This record gives sequence, structure tokens and C-alpha cells, in this order.
Amino acid sequence: MSLGLVFLSEVFGTAMLTLLGCGVVANVALKGTKGNNGGFLMVTWGWGIAVFAGVFVAARSGAHLNPAVTLGLLVNGKQEYAPGVPVDAASTFTYFGGEMLGAFLGAVVMWLAHKQHFDVEPEPASKLGVFSTGPAIRSTPWNLATEIIGTFVLVFVILTFGGTPSGLGPLAVALLVVGIGVSLGGPTGYAINPARDLGPRIAHALLPIKGKGSSDWSYSWIPVVGPLIGGTLAGLAGLLPIVFTAAT
Repeated sequence: MSLGLVFLSEVFGTAMLTLLGCGVVANVALKGTKGNNGGFLMVTWGWGIAVFAGVFVAARSGAHLNPAVTLGLLVNGKQEYAPGVPVDAASTFTYFGGEMLGAFLGAVVMWLAHKQHFDVEPEPASKLGVFSTGPAIRSTPWNLATEIIGTFVLVFVILTFGGTPSGLGPLAVALLVVGIGVSLGGPTGYAINPARDLGPRIAHALLPIKGKGSSDWSYSWIPVVGPLIGGTLAGLAGLLPIVFTAAT
């Protein structure tokens, strides 16, 4: 599989992820929508379905949709990111680039779909919350720890039981993300994906959103660094069965 196709696969898959995922937050958070005040459980299930759709769309490239997943596979010593896609520097940055661009584009299309509701929503924080995550209680070490733990669960389960998200299967990955959301998502909004948070945050900063306020760049590194650490730790933890087997 060519790197061009890998790139397009990840762009479209990650765009579908953020279009539907940020879209459900918009439906819950923005004034006057049919789903306004639908609650956190609606958000978690909406994000799960977004993952389900994204994994299907990007199945040919393994449907990483997430730099933390790509990094976990790299650290885990996988030979291929997907069938016919060797693990090397060029493919790694192809995945990263596709994931970031897709996350940005999906957020832009989501904004177009909800443009009138962004215009009438009075709270800047609600507008930003549609695009990117933020903590319920702002505390750098604890917010970072939450993102590390949530991403560790995501990547470890994927690596251990499926190899890639498409290998685990769209439904299984979707339910895993729902489970992480309802169990670990309360403190920070469970970014668990650097592209999912940073791409839409950049979209928020660039789009002409009426009364949008700050993009909260002081917090923005936590949903990037935390998931990358969590994905790395999960990749290393996935090596433990191999080490134990070799030792015996």
C-alpha cells in the first residue's frame, strides 16, 4: 500500500472521527440544537459511534486515527503499521500528518454544519468545548495523569487483542472508547488522542467563530503530551508477555 493511500485513508478516517465526535458535543452544548443538554452519556456514545465510523473508513491503513496509537505500535516493535505498510520514519510521519490534517478538516466541516448555533451560543467556553477538551478541575499533574491513564487503556487493549484498531474491529474499538469515556472521561474530557484535540483546537483558533474567545493554549499541551506518554507506555507494556516468554 502506497504512503499516499495511507495518508488519504487516515485523513478521511480521522476527519470522520472529529466530524461526528465534535458534532455530538456541538449538539449537546450549543444553544438551540435539538440535542441541547443531552448530557455526558450522549457525548460518550456519540464519540464511540464516531470511532466506529472512522475505523471503517480508514480500515485499509489500519485505522490508527490517533498519533498515540501509531506511536504505541512503533514502540511495541511492530514490523508493519498495516498490511503492506512497513514501520519506518516515512510511514510514521505519514500517519501523523494524515491524522492531524483529518482532525482539523473534520472539525471545520462540523462547524459548517452547526454555524448558526455557534452564532447564537453566548458562552465562549461552550464553543471551545465543542472543538477541544478541558479539565473539570485545572491541575497540570493530575490532568496529565488522567490523559496518560486513559490513553494507556486504549492503546494497550488495541495492541494486545487486535494489533491495530481495524484488527481489533470497529465495534470493539468503539465500545472501548465509550468505556473509557464513562469511566475515565470526567476529569479532562478524555482527549486520549493528540490529533483529536490539537487539530480541532487549531480549527477553533483559525475559524471566524462569532464571540469565540481564547483557544486555551496554556492547556493545549496536556492532551497532546499525555496521550503520547500513555501510548508509549502501552507499547512498552505490550512487550512484557514477549519478555516473559523469552525468559522461560
